[in-house]
Amino acid sequence: MSALDKADGRRTIVIGGPPTTNGDLHVGHVAGPYVGADTHVRYLRATGRDVLFASGGDDSQTYCVTSAARLGTTPRELTAKSWGLIKGTFEAIGVDLDGFAPTDDGYRATVYDYVNRLYELGKFRMRTVRLPYSEATGKFLVEGLVGGDCPHCLADSRGGICEACGLPIDFDALIEPWSILDPSDPVTLREADIMVFPLEEYRERLIAFHREKESSWRPHAVTFMRELLSKPLPDFPITYPIDWGMPAPFAETPGQTLNAWLEGMPASMYCHAHARRMLGEHVPANDDAWLAEHDNRLLFFVGFDNLFIWAGVHVAELIAHEGRYILPDTLLCNEFYELDNDKFSTSKGHLVWTRDLVQDVPRDIARFYLNLTAPEHSRTNFSRAALEKVAGERLVGPWNDLAATLAKLTAEAGVEDEPLPVSPEARGYAAVIVERFSLCLQLSSFSLSRAADLIVQNVARLRQQADRAGEQGLDRDALRLRLGDPYLQLRALITSASPILIDLAAEAARVGGFEPRMAADAFDVATTTAFPVPALSMRAASARA
Repeated sequence: MSALDKADGRRTIVIGGPPTTNGDLHVGHVAGPYVGADTHVRYLRATGRDVLFASGGDDSQTYCVTSAARLGTTPRELTAKSWGLIKGTFEAIGVDLDGFAPTDDGYRATVYDYVNRLYELGKFRMRTVRLPYSEATGKFLVEGLVGGDCPHCLADSRGGICEACGLPIDFDALIEPWSILDPSDPVTLREADIMVFPLEEYRERLIAFHREKESSWRPHAVTFMRELLSKPLPDFPITYPIDWGMPAPFAETPGQTLNAWLEGMPASMYCHAHARRMLGEHVPANDDAWLAEHDNRLLFFVGFDNLFIWAGVHVAELIAHEGRYILPDTLLCNEFYELDNDKFSTSKGHLVWTRDLVQDVPRDIARFYLNLTAPEHSRTNFSRAALEKVAGERLVGPWNDLAATLAKLTAEAGVEDEPLPVSPEARGYAAVIVERFSLCLQLSSFSLSRAADLIVQNVARLRQQADRAGEQGLDRDALRLRLGDPYLQLRALITSASPILIDLAAEAARVGGFEPRMAADAFDVATTTAFPVPALSMRAASARA
Protein backbone atom coordinates (compact mmCIF):
# COMPACT_ATOMS: atom_id res chain seq x y z
CA MET A 1 0.00 0.00 0.00
CA SER A 2 1.25 3.49 -0.88
CA ALA A 3 2.18 5.81 1.95
CA LEU A 4 -0.57 8.09 0.65
CA ASP A 5 -3.17 5.43 1.46
CA LYS A 6 -1.81 4.06 4.70
CA ALA A 7 -4.24 4.13 7.61
CA ASP A 8 -1.78 5.63 10.07
CA GLY A 9 -4.18 7.46 12.36
CA ARG A 10 -3.47 10.89 10.89
CA ARG A 11 -6.42 13.19 10.29
CA THR A 12 -7.00 13.95 6.61
CA ILE A 13 -7.93 17.52 5.69
CA VAL A 14 -9.58 17.75 2.29
CA ILE A 15 -9.81 20.95 0.27
CA GLY A 16 -12.09 21.58 -2.66
CA GLY A 17 -11.22 25.20 -3.45
CA PRO A 18 -13.85 27.69 -2.21
CA PRO A 19 -16.17 28.40 -5.17
CA THR A 20 -16.60 31.94 -6.44
CA THR A 21 -19.90 33.37 -5.19
CA ASN A 22 -20.93 34.95 -8.49
CA GLY A 23 -23.87 32.59 -8.98
CA ASP A 24 -24.98 29.03 -8.40
CA LEU A 25 -22.97 25.95 -9.42
CA HIS A 26 -23.58 24.32 -12.78
CA VAL A 27 -22.74 20.71 -13.57
CA GLY A 28 -19.31 21.65 -14.90
CA HIS A 29 -18.41 23.15 -11.53
CA VAL A 30 -19.33 20.14 -9.40
CA ALA A 31 -18.15 17.43 -11.81
CA GLY A 32 -14.51 18.13 -11.13
CA PRO A 33 -13.06 18.81 -7.69
CA TYR A 34 -16.23 18.68 -5.60
CA VAL A 35 -17.66 15.31 -6.66
CA GLY A 36 -14.13 13.89 -6.65
CA ALA A 37 -13.37 15.22 -3.18
CA ASP A 38 -16.71 14.08 -1.81
CA THR A 39 -16.34 10.56 -3.22
CA HIS A 40 -12.87 10.20 -1.71
CA VAL A 41 -14.03 11.61 1.63
CA ARG A 42 -16.90 9.11 1.75
CA TYR A 43 -14.44 6.32 0.97
CA LEU A 44 -12.20 7.44 3.84
CA ARG A 45 -15.17 7.50 6.19
CA ALA A 46 -16.27 4.03 5.03
CA THR A 47 -12.79 2.75 5.93
CA GLY A 48 -12.91 4.33 9.37
CA ARG A 49 -10.46 7.19 8.70
CA ASP A 50 -10.56 10.53 10.49
CA VAL A 51 -11.34 13.10 7.78
CA LEU A 52 -12.44 16.72 7.71
CA PHE A 53 -14.02 18.20 4.57
CA ALA A 54 -15.13 21.81 4.41
CA SER A 55 -15.56 24.74 2.08
CA GLY A 56 -16.98 28.25 1.90
CA GLY A 57 -17.59 31.08 -0.51
CA ASP A 58 -14.98 33.13 -2.37
CA ASP A 59 -16.52 36.61 -2.32
CA SER A 60 -13.51 38.73 -3.29
CA GLN A 61 -13.05 37.59 -6.88
CA THR A 62 -13.47 40.27 -9.53
CA TYR A 63 -15.80 37.86 -11.35
CA CYS A 64 -18.36 38.82 -8.70
CA VAL A 65 -18.14 42.40 -10.00
CA THR A 66 -18.59 41.49 -13.66
CA SER A 67 -21.36 38.98 -12.96
CA ALA A 68 -23.22 41.51 -10.80
CA ALA A 69 -23.01 44.09 -13.58
CA ARG A 70 -24.37 41.59 -16.09
CA LEU A 71 -27.25 40.69 -13.77
CA GLY A 72 -28.08 44.26 -12.78
CA THR A 73 -27.32 43.87 -9.09
CA THR A 74 -24.50 44.77 -6.72
CA PRO A 75 -21.52 42.50 -5.99
CA ARG A 76 -22.43 42.42 -2.30
CA GLU A 77 -26.03 41.38 -3.00
CA LEU A 78 -24.85 38.78 -5.51
CA THR A 79 -22.28 37.18 -3.20
CA ALA A 80 -24.76 36.98 -0.31
CA LYS A 81 -27.38 35.30 -2.50
CA SER A 82 -24.87 33.01 -4.19
CA TRP A 83 -23.47 31.75 -0.87
CA GLY A 84 -26.88 30.32 0.01
CA LEU A 85 -27.41 28.90 -3.48
CA ILE A 86 -24.05 27.14 -3.50
CA LYS A 87 -24.56 25.71 -0.03
CA GLY A 88 -27.95 24.36 -1.11
CA THR A 89 -26.53 22.90 -4.31
CA PHE A 90 -23.81 21.03 -2.43
CA GLU A 91 -26.50 19.55 -0.20
CA ALA A 92 -28.69 18.69 -3.19
CA ILE A 93 -25.96 16.72 -5.03
CA GLY A 94 -24.76 15.14 -1.80
CA VAL A 95 -21.39 16.83 -1.33
CA ASP A 96 -21.13 16.01 2.36
CA LEU A 97 -19.24 18.96 3.82
CA ASP A 98 -18.57 19.11 7.55
CA GLY A 99 -19.18 22.82 7.26
CA PHE A 100 -19.70 25.59 4.69
CA ALA A 101 -18.20 28.71 6.19
CA PRO A 102 -19.56 32.25 5.80
CA THR A 103 -17.39 35.22 4.90
CA ASP A 104 -17.64 36.74 8.36
CA ASP A 105 -15.36 38.49 10.82
CA GLY A 106 -13.63 35.21 11.66
CA TYR A 107 -12.90 34.63 7.97
CA ARG A 108 -11.44 38.09 7.53
CA ALA A 109 -9.37 37.84 10.72
CA THR A 110 -7.88 34.54 9.52
CA VAL A 111 -6.92 36.06 6.17
CA TYR A 112 -5.31 39.08 7.81
CA ASP A 113 -3.42 36.93 10.33
CA TYR A 114 -2.02 34.80 7.51
CA VAL A 115 -1.08 37.77 5.33
CA ASN A 116 0.38 39.86 8.15
CA ARG A 117 2.53 36.96 9.30
CA LEU A 118 4.12 36.74 5.85
CA TYR A 119 4.51 40.51 5.81
CA GLU A 120 6.23 40.53 9.21
CA LEU A 121 8.54 37.73 8.05
CA GLY A 122 9.65 40.03 5.21
CA LYS A 123 8.26 37.82 2.44
CA PHE A 124 6.71 40.58 0.32
CA ARG A 125 8.27 43.21 -1.96
CA MET A 126 7.07 46.48 -3.47
CA ARG A 127 7.11 46.59 -7.26
CA THR A 128 6.21 49.14 -9.90
CA VAL A 129 4.19 47.36 -12.57
CA ARG A 130 2.10 48.29 -15.59
CA LEU A 131 -1.56 47.33 -15.41
CA PRO A 132 -4.48 47.62 -17.87
CA TYR A 133 -6.37 50.84 -17.23
CA SER A 134 -9.81 52.12 -18.18
CA GLU A 135 -9.54 55.63 -19.59
CA ALA A 136 -13.30 56.15 -19.29
CA THR A 137 -13.67 55.20 -15.63
CA GLY A 138 -10.18 55.99 -14.38
CA LYS A 139 -9.86 52.52 -12.86
CA PHE A 140 -7.35 49.71 -13.17
CA LEU A 141 -8.54 46.48 -14.77
CA VAL A 142 -7.16 43.23 -13.38
CA GLU A 143 -8.11 39.54 -13.23
CA GLY A 144 -11.75 39.06 -14.31
CA LEU A 145 -12.18 42.75 -15.18
CA VAL A 146 -9.98 42.54 -18.28
CA GLY A 147 -9.95 40.26 -21.31
CA GLY A 148 -7.47 39.66 -24.08
CA ASP A 149 -5.42 36.88 -25.62
CA CYS A 150 -3.00 34.77 -23.62
CA PRO A 151 0.66 35.47 -24.46
CA HIS A 152 1.53 31.79 -23.88
CA CYS A 153 -1.11 29.93 -25.91
CA LEU A 154 -2.95 32.79 -27.71
CA ALA A 155 -6.35 31.66 -26.36
CA ASP A 156 -9.02 34.11 -25.26
CA SER A 157 -8.28 34.79 -21.62
CA ARG A 158 -8.77 37.00 -18.60
CA GLY A 159 -6.09 38.66 -16.54
CA GLY A 160 -3.99 36.78 -14.01
CA ILE A 161 -4.23 33.16 -15.19
CA CYS A 162 -5.14 31.67 -18.56
CA GLU A 163 -7.97 29.17 -18.23
CA ALA A 164 -6.90 27.35 -21.39
CA CYS A 165 -3.21 26.65 -20.65
CA GLY A 166 -3.23 27.38 -16.91
CA LEU A 167 -0.12 29.59 -17.03
CA PRO A 168 0.12 32.91 -15.21
CA ILE A 169 -0.14 36.07 -17.30
CA ASP A 170 2.14 38.90 -16.29
CA PHE A 171 0.63 42.24 -15.36
CA ASP A 172 0.86 43.93 -18.78
CA ALA A 173 1.18 40.81 -20.96
CA LEU A 174 -2.40 40.30 -22.21
CA ILE A 175 -2.56 40.73 -25.97
CA GLU A 176 -4.97 43.51 -27.01
CA PRO A 177 -6.60 43.93 -23.59
CA TRP A 178 -10.24 45.04 -23.39
CA SER A 179 -12.67 45.88 -20.59
CA ILE A 180 -15.10 43.13 -19.62
CA LEU A 181 -17.53 45.66 -18.17
CA ASP A 182 -17.48 47.83 -21.31
CA PRO A 183 -15.79 46.35 -24.41
CA SER A 184 -15.99 49.77 -26.13
CA ASP A 185 -13.94 51.41 -23.40
CA PRO A 186 -10.35 52.14 -24.56
CA VAL A 187 -7.84 50.24 -22.42
CA THR A 188 -4.32 51.54 -21.91
CA LEU A 189 -1.50 50.63 -19.52
CA ARG A 190 -0.53 52.62 -16.45
CA GLU A 191 2.06 52.17 -13.77
CA ALA A 192 1.10 51.30 -10.21
CA ASP A 193 3.08 50.49 -7.07
CA ILE A 194 1.81 47.23 -5.62
CA MET A 195 3.00 44.61 -3.17
CA VAL A 196 4.04 41.23 -4.56
CA PHE A 197 5.15 37.80 -3.42
CA PRO A 198 8.41 36.96 -5.27
CA LEU A 199 7.74 33.39 -6.36
CA GLU A 200 11.13 33.09 -8.03
CA GLU A 201 12.75 33.04 -4.58
CA TYR A 202 10.93 29.74 -3.93
CA ARG A 203 11.48 28.05 -7.28
CA GLU A 204 14.17 25.64 -6.11
CA ARG A 205 12.12 24.61 -3.07
CA LEU A 206 9.06 24.17 -5.28
CA ILE A 207 11.11 22.03 -7.68
CA ALA A 208 12.22 19.81 -4.79
CA PHE A 209 8.67 19.56 -3.46
CA HIS A 210 7.21 18.58 -6.82
CA ARG A 211 9.95 16.07 -7.58
CA GLU A 212 9.07 14.33 -4.32
CA LYS A 213 5.35 14.32 -5.09
CA GLU A 214 5.17 13.80 -8.84
CA SER A 215 5.00 9.99 -8.70
CA SER A 216 1.51 10.28 -7.20
CA TRP A 217 0.22 13.18 -9.30
CA ARG A 218 -1.65 12.93 -12.57
CA PRO A 219 0.50 13.30 -15.71
CA HIS A 220 -0.89 16.64 -16.86
CA ALA A 221 -0.27 18.21 -13.46
CA VAL A 222 3.30 16.90 -13.51
CA THR A 223 4.06 18.21 -17.00
CA PHE A 224 2.43 21.55 -16.20
CA MET A 225 4.54 22.05 -13.09
CA ARG A 226 7.69 20.98 -14.92
CA GLU A 227 7.00 23.60 -17.59
CA LEU A 228 6.16 26.26 -15.03
CA LEU A 229 9.24 25.59 -12.90
CA SER A 230 11.65 25.31 -15.84
CA LYS A 231 11.86 29.08 -16.15
CA PRO A 232 11.86 32.07 -13.79
CA LEU A 233 8.61 32.50 -11.91
CA PRO A 234 6.64 35.76 -11.99
CA ASP A 235 5.93 38.00 -9.05
CA PHE A 236 2.54 37.12 -7.62
CA PRO A 237 0.43 40.20 -6.81
CA ILE A 238 -0.51 40.56 -3.16
CA THR A 239 -2.37 43.85 -3.62
CA TYR A 240 -4.22 45.53 -6.48
CA PRO A 241 -5.29 49.18 -6.88
CA ILE A 242 -8.99 48.25 -7.20
CA ASP A 243 -11.98 48.81 -4.92
CA TRP A 244 -13.48 45.30 -4.66
CA GLY A 245 -12.05 42.90 -2.12
CA MET A 246 -10.58 42.98 1.36
CA PRO A 247 -8.69 46.23 2.09
CA ALA A 248 -4.93 45.71 2.10
CA PRO A 249 -3.54 46.19 5.65
CA PHE A 250 -0.15 47.59 4.56
CA ALA A 251 0.96 51.21 4.98
CA GLU A 252 2.81 50.97 1.64
CA THR A 253 -0.38 50.31 -0.35
CA PRO A 254 -3.08 52.75 0.81
CA GLY A 255 -6.45 52.32 -0.86
CA GLN A 256 -5.56 48.96 -2.40
CA THR A 257 -7.19 45.58 -1.83
CA LEU A 258 -5.79 42.09 -1.35
CA ASN A 259 -5.59 39.88 -4.41
CA ALA A 260 -8.56 37.50 -4.07
CA TRP A 261 -6.40 34.49 -4.95
CA LEU A 262 -4.29 35.16 -1.84
CA GLU A 263 -7.31 34.32 0.31
CA GLY A 264 -7.51 30.70 -0.88
CA MET A 265 -5.21 29.14 1.70
CA PRO A 266 -6.28 31.09 4.82
CA ALA A 267 -9.90 30.80 3.65
CA SER A 268 -9.53 27.02 3.61
CA MET A 269 -8.02 27.15 7.08
CA TYR A 270 -11.00 29.11 8.34
CA CYS A 271 -13.51 26.85 6.60
CA HIS A 272 -12.08 23.82 8.38
CA ALA A 273 -11.96 25.65 11.72
CA HIS A 274 -15.61 26.56 11.21
CA ALA A 275 -16.42 22.92 10.42
CA ARG A 276 -14.60 21.69 13.53
CA ARG A 277 -16.66 24.05 15.67
CA MET A 278 -19.80 22.79 13.95
CA LEU A 279 -18.72 19.28 14.99
CA GLY A 280 -18.26 20.42 18.59
CA GLU A 281 -14.45 20.34 18.59
CA HIS A 282 -12.29 22.76 20.53
CA VAL A 283 -10.40 24.98 18.07
CA PRO A 284 -7.67 27.06 19.73
CA ALA A 285 -6.84 28.96 16.51
CA ASN A 286 -8.30 29.04 13.03
CA ASP A 287 -5.10 27.71 11.47
CA ASP A 288 -4.69 25.02 14.14
CA ALA A 289 -5.32 22.01 11.85
CA TRP A 290 -2.56 23.20 9.50
CA LEU A 291 0.14 23.51 12.14
CA ALA A 292 3.08 21.22 11.41
CA GLU A 293 3.10 19.92 14.98
CA HIS A 294 -0.21 18.08 14.36
CA ASP A 295 1.10 16.29 11.24
CA ASN A 296 -2.30 16.12 9.55
CA ARG A 297 -2.58 14.89 5.97
CA LEU A 298 -3.55 17.65 3.51
CA LEU A 299 -5.23 16.95 0.16
CA PHE A 300 -6.11 19.42 -2.61
CA PHE A 301 -8.81 18.66 -5.21
CA VAL A 302 -8.62 21.32 -7.94
CA GLY A 303 -9.34 21.96 -11.59
CA PHE A 304 -6.46 22.19 -14.05
CA ASP A 305 -6.98 25.92 -14.53
CA ASN A 306 -6.21 26.48 -10.82
CA LEU A 307 -2.97 24.48 -10.72
CA PHE A 308 -0.72 27.54 -10.76
CA ILE A 309 -2.41 28.88 -7.64
CA TRP A 310 -2.84 25.70 -5.62
CA ALA A 311 0.27 23.76 -6.65
CA GLY A 312 2.52 26.79 -7.07
CA VAL A 313 1.54 29.94 -5.19
CA HIS A 314 -0.15 28.34 -2.18
CA VAL A 315 2.59 25.77 -1.68
CA ALA A 316 5.18 28.57 -1.84
CA GLU A 317 3.16 30.55 0.72
CA LEU A 318 3.11 27.59 3.10
CA ILE A 319 6.87 27.15 2.62
CA ALA A 320 7.38 30.86 3.27
CA HIS A 321 5.86 30.46 6.73
CA GLU A 322 9.14 28.73 7.63
CA GLY A 323 7.93 25.41 8.98
CA ARG A 324 4.76 26.59 10.66
CA TYR A 325 2.44 24.65 8.36
CA ILE A 326 2.09 21.21 6.79
CA LEU A 327 2.45 20.94 3.02
CA PRO A 328 -0.03 19.02 0.84
CA ASP A 329 0.47 15.27 0.63
CA THR A 330 -0.99 15.26 -2.83
CA LEU A 331 -3.15 17.14 -5.29
CA LEU A 332 -5.87 15.60 -7.46
CA CYS A 333 -6.28 17.62 -10.64
CA ASN A 334 -9.18 17.27 -13.08
CA GLU A 335 -9.58 18.58 -16.62
CA PHE A 336 -12.53 20.51 -18.07
CA TYR A 337 -16.02 19.03 -18.25
CA GLU A 338 -17.98 20.15 -21.32
CA LEU A 339 -21.68 20.32 -22.14
CA ASP A 340 -22.72 18.79 -25.45
CA ASN A 341 -19.09 19.08 -26.60
CA ASP A 342 -18.83 22.79 -25.92
CA LYS A 343 -17.62 24.79 -22.93
CA PHE A 344 -20.07 25.49 -20.11
CA SER A 345 -20.91 29.20 -20.32
CA THR A 346 -23.09 31.10 -17.87
CA SER A 347 -23.06 34.30 -19.94
CA LYS A 348 -24.22 32.41 -23.05
CA GLY A 349 -26.76 30.31 -21.17
CA HIS A 350 -24.98 27.09 -22.25
CA LEU A 351 -25.20 25.19 -18.97
CA VAL A 352 -27.14 22.80 -16.80
CA TRP A 353 -27.63 23.95 -13.24
CA THR A 354 -26.79 21.21 -10.77
CA ARG A 355 -29.91 21.85 -8.70
CA ASP A 356 -32.09 21.55 -11.81
CA LEU A 357 -30.47 18.25 -12.72
CA VAL A 358 -31.11 16.65 -9.32
CA GLN A 359 -34.69 17.91 -9.29
CA ASP A 360 -35.22 15.90 -12.46
CA VAL A 361 -33.08 12.78 -11.91
CA PRO A 362 -32.17 11.22 -8.56
CA ARG A 363 -28.84 12.43 -7.30
CA ASP A 364 -27.52 8.85 -7.25
CA ILE A 365 -28.08 8.71 -11.00
CA ALA A 366 -26.43 12.12 -11.46
CA ARG A 367 -23.48 11.13 -9.28
CA PHE A 368 -23.07 7.81 -11.11
CA TYR A 369 -22.93 9.53 -14.50
CA LEU A 370 -20.64 12.33 -13.28
CA ASN A 371 -18.27 9.71 -11.87
CA LEU A 372 -18.42 7.57 -15.00
CA THR A 373 -17.63 10.54 -17.26
CA ALA A 374 -15.25 12.30 -14.86
CA PRO A 375 -12.66 14.50 -16.64
CA GLU A 376 -9.69 12.79 -15.03
CA HIS A 377 -7.05 12.93 -17.76
CA SER A 378 -8.73 14.77 -20.63
CA ARG A 379 -11.81 16.79 -21.39
CA THR A 380 -15.02 14.79 -21.15
CA ASN A 381 -18.59 15.59 -21.97
CA PHE A 382 -21.94 15.86 -20.20
CA SER A 383 -24.95 15.04 -22.31
CA ARG A 384 -28.44 14.64 -20.94
CA ALA A 385 -29.29 12.15 -23.69
CA ALA A 386 -26.19 10.11 -22.85
CA LEU A 387 -27.05 10.21 -19.15
CA GLU A 388 -30.51 8.80 -19.88
CA LYS A 389 -29.14 6.06 -22.12
CA VAL A 390 -26.05 5.06 -20.16
CA ALA A 391 -27.55 5.20 -16.68
CA GLY A 392 -30.78 3.61 -17.79
CA GLU A 393 -29.30 0.75 -19.77
CA ARG A 394 -26.15 0.01 -17.76
CA LEU A 395 -27.28 0.70 -14.21
CA VAL A 396 -30.97 1.24 -13.50
CA GLY A 397 -32.42 -1.49 -15.72
CA PRO A 398 -29.96 -4.24 -14.70
CA TRP A 399 -30.09 -3.21 -11.03
CA ASN A 400 -33.87 -3.35 -10.89
CA ASP A 401 -33.89 -6.71 -12.72
CA LEU A 402 -31.44 -8.03 -10.10
CA ALA A 403 -33.56 -6.66 -7.24
CA ALA A 404 -36.75 -8.17 -8.70
CA THR A 405 -35.17 -11.57 -9.26
CA LEU A 406 -33.74 -11.73 -5.75
CA ALA A 407 -37.08 -10.66 -4.26
CA LYS A 408 -38.86 -13.40 -6.22
CA LEU A 409 -36.38 -16.11 -5.25
CA THR A 410 -36.41 -15.00 -1.60
CA ALA A 411 -40.20 -15.21 -1.51
CA GLU A 412 -40.17 -18.65 -3.14
CA ALA A 413 -37.64 -19.90 -0.60
CA GLY A 414 -39.45 -18.24 2.30
CA VAL A 415 -36.17 -17.12 3.86
CA GLU A 416 -36.81 -13.41 4.45
CA ASP A 417 -35.63 -13.54 8.08
CA GLU A 418 -33.50 -16.62 8.49
CA PRO A 419 -29.72 -17.00 8.21
CA LEU A 420 -28.43 -18.01 4.80
CA PRO A 421 -25.21 -20.01 4.53
CA VAL A 422 -22.33 -18.40 2.64
CA SER A 423 -19.75 -20.36 0.68
CA PRO A 424 -16.01 -19.73 1.05
CA GLU A 425 -15.96 -18.71 -2.62
CA ALA A 426 -18.56 -15.98 -2.03
CA ARG A 427 -16.61 -14.63 0.92
CA GLY A 428 -13.59 -14.43 -1.36
CA TYR A 429 -15.59 -12.70 -4.09
CA ALA A 430 -16.92 -10.14 -1.60
CA ALA A 431 -13.36 -9.38 -0.50
CA VAL A 432 -12.34 -8.92 -4.15
CA ILE A 433 -15.20 -6.45 -4.67
CA VAL A 434 -14.02 -4.34 -1.74
CA GLU A 435 -10.42 -4.54 -2.88
CA ARG A 436 -11.16 -3.45 -6.45
CA PHE A 437 -13.24 -0.47 -5.34
CA SER A 438 -10.57 0.49 -2.81
CA LEU A 439 -7.99 0.59 -5.58
CA CYS A 440 -10.20 3.05 -7.48
CA LEU A 441 -10.99 5.27 -4.50
CA GLN A 442 -7.64 5.46 -2.72
CA LEU A 443 -5.31 8.30 -3.65
CA SER A 444 -2.47 6.42 -5.32
CA SER A 445 -4.78 4.94 -7.97
CA PHE A 446 -7.80 7.26 -7.71
CA SER A 447 -10.28 6.98 -10.57
CA LEU A 448 -13.93 7.95 -10.37
CA SER A 449 -14.68 6.55 -13.81
CA ARG A 450 -13.26 3.12 -13.01
CA ALA A 451 -15.19 3.02 -9.74
CA ALA A 452 -18.45 3.81 -11.53
CA ASP A 453 -17.68 1.19 -14.16
CA LEU A 454 -17.07 -1.39 -11.42
CA ILE A 455 -20.65 -0.86 -10.27
CA VAL A 456 -21.87 -1.72 -13.78
CA GLN A 457 -19.65 -4.80 -14.02
CA ASN A 458 -20.69 -6.24 -10.69
CA VAL A 459 -24.39 -5.57 -11.16
CA ALA A 460 -24.25 -7.47 -14.46
CA ARG A 461 -22.37 -10.35 -12.86
CA LEU A 462 -24.74 -10.68 -9.89
CA ARG A 463 -27.73 -10.39 -12.16
CA GLN A 464 -26.47 -13.35 -14.17
CA GLN A 465 -25.99 -15.37 -10.98
CA ALA A 466 -29.51 -14.60 -9.79
CA ASP A 467 -31.00 -15.36 -13.21
CA ARG A 468 -29.24 -18.74 -13.34
CA ALA A 469 -30.57 -19.65 -9.90
CA GLY A 470 -34.08 -18.72 -11.00
CA GLU A 471 -33.87 -20.71 -14.23
CA GLN A 472 -32.81 -23.92 -12.47
CA GLY A 473 -36.18 -24.47 -10.76
CA LEU A 474 -34.57 -25.19 -7.39
CA ASP A 475 -36.69 -26.24 -4.42
CA ARG A 476 -36.80 -24.29 -1.14
CA ASP A 477 -33.85 -26.04 0.49
CA ALA A 478 -31.69 -25.72 -2.60
CA LEU A 479 -32.55 -22.03 -2.95
CA ARG A 480 -31.69 -21.45 0.68
CA LEU A 481 -28.26 -22.88 0.03
CA ARG A 482 -27.79 -20.68 -3.05
CA LEU A 483 -29.18 -17.28 -1.99
CA GLY A 484 -26.60 -16.43 0.68
CA ASP A 485 -23.82 -16.01 -1.87
CA PRO A 486 -25.44 -13.31 -4.04
CA TYR A 487 -26.79 -11.46 -1.01
CA LEU A 488 -23.36 -11.31 0.63
CA GLN A 489 -21.74 -10.08 -2.57
CA LEU A 490 -24.54 -7.55 -3.02
CA ARG A 491 -23.85 -6.17 0.45
CA ALA A 492 -20.19 -5.86 -0.50
CA LEU A 493 -21.13 -4.08 -3.73
CA ILE A 494 -23.53 -1.66 -2.04
CA THR A 495 -20.94 -0.91 0.64
CA SER A 496 -18.18 -0.36 -1.91
CA ALA A 497 -20.43 1.79 -4.11
CA SER A 498 -21.67 3.84 -1.15
CA PRO A 499 -19.35 6.80 -1.89
CA ILE A 500 -21.18 7.16 -5.24
CA LEU A 501 -24.70 5.75 -4.79
CA ILE A 502 -25.22 7.50 -1.49
CA ASP A 503 -29.00 7.25 -1.18
CA LEU A 504 -29.22 3.66 -2.37
CA ALA A 505 -26.56 2.65 0.13
CA ALA A 506 -28.27 4.50 2.98
CA GLU A 507 -31.63 2.84 2.24
CA ALA A 508 -30.09 -0.61 1.79
CA ALA A 509 -28.22 -0.25 5.08
CA ARG A 510 -31.43 0.79 6.80
CA VAL A 511 -33.60 -2.07 5.54
CA GLY A 512 -30.75 -4.57 5.62
CA GLY A 513 -29.54 -3.69 9.10
CA PHE A 514 -25.89 -3.30 8.14
CA GLU A 515 -23.38 -0.47 8.23
CA PRO A 516 -21.41 0.19 5.03
CA ARG A 517 -17.85 -0.55 6.12
CA MET A 518 -15.21 -1.06 3.46
CA ALA A 519 -13.05 -3.78 4.96
CA ALA A 520 -12.51 -7.26 3.58
CA ASP A 521 -13.06 -8.86 6.98
CA ALA A 522 -16.52 -7.28 7.16
CA PHE A 523 -17.68 -10.03 4.80
CA ASP A 524 -15.75 -12.92 6.31
CA VAL A 525 -18.93 -14.47 7.71
CA ALA A 526 -20.51 -17.90 7.67
CA THR A 527 -24.08 -16.67 7.15
CA THR A 528 -25.94 -13.62 5.92
CA THR A 529 -29.58 -12.62 5.52
CA ALA A 530 -31.80 -11.54 2.68
CA PHE A 531 -33.01 -7.95 2.60
CA PRO A 532 -35.38 -5.88 0.42
CA VAL A 533 -33.10 -4.51 -2.30
CA PRO A 534 -34.07 -0.87 -2.98
CA ALA A 535 -34.99 -0.09 -6.58
CA LEU A 536 -33.39 2.67 -8.64
CA SER A 537 -35.34 5.19 -10.68
CA MET A 538 -34.44 7.45 -13.57
CA ARG A 539 -36.77 10.16 -12.25
CA ALA A 540 -36.48 12.11 -9.02
CA ALA A 541 -39.47 12.14 -6.72
CA SER A 542 -40.06 15.82 -7.53
CA ALA A 543 -40.15 15.03 -11.25
CA ARG A 544 -42.52 12.08 -10.74
CA ALA A 545 -44.99 14.10 -8.66
